Amino acid sequence: MAENSLPYANLTPALILDAVDACGFQASGALLALNSYENRVYQVGLEDRTFLIAKIYRPGRWSDEAILEEHAFAHELADLEIPVIAPLQLPDDQTLVHYGGYRLALYPRRGGRPPELDDPDHLRWMGRMLGRIHACGSQRLFRQRPRLSIELLGTGPYAYLMEHDFVPAELAHNYRQAAEALLEAITAIWVEVGEWIDPLRLHGDCHPGNILWTEQGPHFVDLDDCMTGPAVQDLWMLLSGERGEMTRQMALLLEGYSQFYDFNALELRLVEALRGLRLIHYSGWLARRWHDPAFPMHFPWFNTPRYWEEQLNILREQLERLEQPPLEP
Repeated sequence: MAENSLPYANLTPALILDAVDACGFQASGALLALNSYENRVYQVGLEDRTFLIAKIYRPGRWSDEAILEEHAFAHELADLEIPVIAPLQLPDDQTLVHYGGYRLALYPRRGGRPPELDDPDHLRWMGRMLGRIHACGSQRLFRQRPRLSIELLGTGPYAYLMEHDFVPAELAHNYRQAAEALLEAITAIWVEVGEWIDPLRLHGDCHPGNILWTEQGPHFVDLDDCMTGPAVQDLWMLLSGERGEMTRQMALLLEGYSQFYDFNALELRLVEALRGLRLIHYSGWLARRWHDPAFPMHFPWFNTPRYWEEQLNILREQLERLEQPPLEP
């Protein structure tokens, strides 16, 4: 069996509640698993009838130093009154706790609903918040967190898929052709604009599911994938629909964003390249986690012939999108 094939085998409700108690809170015994696959996240009830969120990090994924750099970035943003959910400061000013062979952090519970991506006010507001995040993120670079690259999100996951024979034999040749053509086109774009782009600290995974909306506006959650990279990485995942609609959405995001940070319009050339990398990375992520029993349970459609047929068509379509002019600023 692969190393770490059962990463959460020893994670029991009792261990989680004991860990929360060890952090100085009195757990009531109420425990609710929340939607998370990479890590394990739980809502924990306390004796005073309040709640907090316990995040148990996947063993072996990040070093302690990388996790603490994530926490420090979240607190840096929160200290600037940017609405990011930062981990709680525990006794001795810790934010990361080792307990029972696991590492965990505790967070305040904050509710909300998804942003409305067809609402101009929501897009401007999110743009303003991202501009503030990036103004802070530009002050220094991460030392322990990853740097966005074609290798990290593209060629590495692609190599894993092929080396471990995830793609069915009858589709492997065509999939290889499509993926390598896409990666070659992405590399050409990266070479074209890369030297003109200044990287900064990013949220890294800023899709609508990581933004919660309340009457007070948006707040950003889950900095687990924060990294160094181009600013547009935190913008493009908020776009949807046809080209005209994405152009409108980006204009509204940048209207708010530019109030707090200057956006380099050359980065718009990377939007479809980043989308292409995410397509390959997503398949690679599922493949790397396939030994975790939670993944076959929640993603039963992955690694079926139909899935790979669809991916083949998607990669070919994405290559065509790369040939289009970039979105207008």
